[in-house]
Amino acid sequence: EIPLRLVGSEMCIRDRPLMEWLVPVLIVVGVILLIGIYLWATYNSLVQLNVRVDEAWSGITVQLKRRADLIPNLIETVKGYASHEKAVFENVTRARAETLSAGSPGEAGIAEGHLQQALRSLFAVAEAYPQLQASQNFLQVQQALVDTEDKIQAARRFYNGGVRELNTKIKVFPNNLFAKGLGFTEREFFEVADSGAISEPPRVQF
Repeated sequence: EIPLRLVGSEMCIRDRPLMEWLVPVLIVVGVILLIGIYLWATYNSLVQLNVRVDEAWSGITVQLKRRADLIPNLIETVKGYASHEKAVFENVTRARAETLSAGSPGEAGIAEGHLQQALRSLFAVAEAYPQLQASQNFLQVQQALVDTEDKIQAARRFYNGGVRELNTKIKVFPNNLFAKGLGFTEREFFEVADSGAISEPPRVQF
């Protein structure tokens, strides 16, 4: 009879090569699995941030469009008292068209600064006409415009916060190694060329 001790020893010798390659394989599989989980979680996170930025920008465009719809009525109201201020009306109309045609946050930021300056000139004209300032139509349009300006600024802060978070996640290591390969790129901030122009929404002092 073959001693049991000898049989067990031979089995251990035969199993040793199996263990020698099985352990590294398990380690490699584990590492690949961890990398896969990380990529999956990171991809989903980037998708969510990207969608959040898109939604935030959509909110801004809604408010920009709402303000653009108010401006013609404002111009006509002021024009009824100061029809000779053609240059001011033309500047506001041109700046309004620029905001509507802006194709990116960068372009919208430049257009925003131009419109704010044009509106300030328009309200400066209105201040010279007490009857205009007392006009119910002017007061309603002016208040609606101020409310919209406040909403634009709030939407702008929300959008820029989302862009900052998305861009940071794209740029940090190791995300910067594969984020662009997955289709994610840094987004533009909605910055106004003349930041002082929107530090305070255009208001008429009575």
